[in-house]
Amino acid sequence: MKKVFFAAFCCFVILLSGCKKSNSQIMKLQKLEEGVASPSSPEELKAAIQKYQDRVADIQLANSQIGIWYKLLGTRYLEKRMYGEALNAYQNALKFYPDNQNLYFYVGLCAGYMAHTALGNEIEKSKYLSIAEEAQLRALQIEPRYTRALYAIGILYVIELGECDKAIPHLEKLLTIDTKDTDAMFLLARAYYEEQEYDKAAALYDKIMVTAKSEQKKEEAQANKKIVLDAAYAN
Repeated sequence: MKKVFFAAFCCFVILLSGCKKSNSQIMKLQKLEEGVASPSSPEELKAAIQKYQDRVADIQLANSQIGIWYKLLGTRYLEKRMYGEALNAYQNALKFYPDNQNLYFYVGLCAGYMAHTALGNEIEKSKYLSIAEEAQLRALQIEPRYTRALYAIGILYVIELGECDKAIPHLEKLLTIDTKDTDAMFLLARAYYEEQEYDKAAALYDKIMVTAKSEQKKEEAQANKKIVLDAAYAN
């Protein structure tokens, strides 16, 4: 147990300080701590293998815990709406869990929020939107049916980037998974409208009027349908 906490402490100190040691220095420290120099006999070699296997297990456990701490840190920052700090914490967590779709989702979410803080700085805004897009697409590579990422990439393409054609397949897929998600329906209907697919947009607003439990949403869908039909008749 002491080895686990010692390894965790060492890893965390290295991460925070940014110090770097050469491989030879690390090997010397390991040999001193484990009492393994240059094993030659079968018995010595077996003992050395066991010691280093134990060390690997300790390091894996420590890294796992550090990754969890970074994720928790990101969540705490996100709750406080400290989006830059949350983004950094989630990106650090990804170093330990590089195939976690939830972490990519949160990276994309925080980057999207940060894009809104880049007032008047189009280069900075574009950078954060690019991070958001890449993160959500990566989340969907890992889990193609991840509804939160499907909706997030839809918001990104429709609202932020004005690339509605890219949003449509993601939102259509989302609605095959969650057929009663009226928020996704509104977003997809808007994408259809922007792409001048008026029949599809009108049909989706009809579906919202039947599906939605909120009277406000039903009224909004009805008003939007009128706008769509007026645009269709004008063309």
